[in-house]
Amino acid sequence: MSLARRVLLGATAPVLAFAVAALVTTVVIVGAGASPGEFWQVLLSAPEARYYVSIVNSAAVLYLSGLAAAIGFRMNLFNIGVEGQYRVATFAGAVFAGWAVLPGPLNTVAAILVAMAAGAAWAGIAALLRVTRGVSEVISTIMLNAIALSLVAYLLQKVGSREGQTYVTDAIPRSAWVPSIPLIPGEISQVYGLALLALVAGVGFSVLLRRSRFGFDLRATGESESAAVASGVDVKRMVVWAMLLSGALAGLIGMPELFGASHAYGSTIQTGIGFTGIAVALLGRNNAWGIAFAAMVFAYLNQQASPLSIEADISTEIIAVTQGVVVLSVVIVYEVVRRYRVRLEQTEVARALRQQRKEQGVAA
Repeated sequence: MSLARRVLLGATAPVLAFAVAALVTTVVIVGAGASPGEFWQVLLSAPEARYYVSIVNSAAVLYLSGLAAAIGFRMNLFNIGVEGQYRVATFAGAVFAGWAVLPGPLNTVAAILVAMAAGAAWAGIAALLRVTRGVSEVISTIMLNAIALSLVAYLLQKVGSREGQTYVTDAIPRSAWVPSIPLIPGEISQVYGLALLALVAGVGFSVLLRRSRFGFDLRATGESESAAVASGVDVKRMVVWAMLLSGALAGLIGMPELFGASHAYGSTIQTGIGFTGIAVALLGRNNAWGIAFAAMVFAYLNQQASPLSIEADISTEIIAVTQGVVVLSVVIVYEVVRRYRVRLEQTEVARALRQQRKEQGVAA
């Protein structure tokens, strides 16, 4: 297949996917009795300058969540437990930081490492069940999500203190706070300092997958487990390491907000980030750049939910529908384009073989 055709097919897939998503979303809006014109006018209008900070902060968190899910997806492991791993890790990091056993920045670094270790340990439970008992990671991680929710709520009541109707851990000392980064001059809202973790994690993700033996084994196992075994890859070991890395990345999800805004873990912690990260990873095709784009799309859509409700009188639930439609459209369209590309390649190979046989016949 020529380079031009490959580039054309690569560009066609995302354009067609978003066109299908726009069409389906419009049909849903009409069915809900809302005005599609007002919906698209508000959705596609540029947000106010102060909202860009919220979009960047949200995108950084969603990017980390997407990377955590993508590690497993790259080797056909469906880590549905990012939500539970994120909660356990954030709670553990907040409790450790609140103890203030180390001074200043050392406390921050140690708490981040504790959070990563807690997330990895929680994901490791599912990994051990998979390699020792053959339990599907889908089932185990879903159950571990429910256990994590109840366990953290119980422990929060034991080690936390009551503030109004909620429980919170001990506040992180001010010396361990991470300064925010000003994005727009004159705006009070600023980007979380630890949002830079998303950049570091993204680079590390790319290097690990594309420039290391471990990444090669990971991708090879995802492509064909039998072929990976034949080439000497220890699949069980890869399962354990992939889940541990996924859980460690999930441990980073709550760090930007914990050290940049809330400075404590409370029962009002943002929920659903782990589940949204799965959709972000799927939309980004488990690629570091693709996940970054998907995280920005989801963050933008989340930010535009309020203007839709206020200016167009459209339920904010439509945004959730739009996100789901976008993900489904991308998955379906990319699969259709992939099959079309395989068919073209098969046709070209068959044509080349016929031409070769014809030339051999003439020569004979």
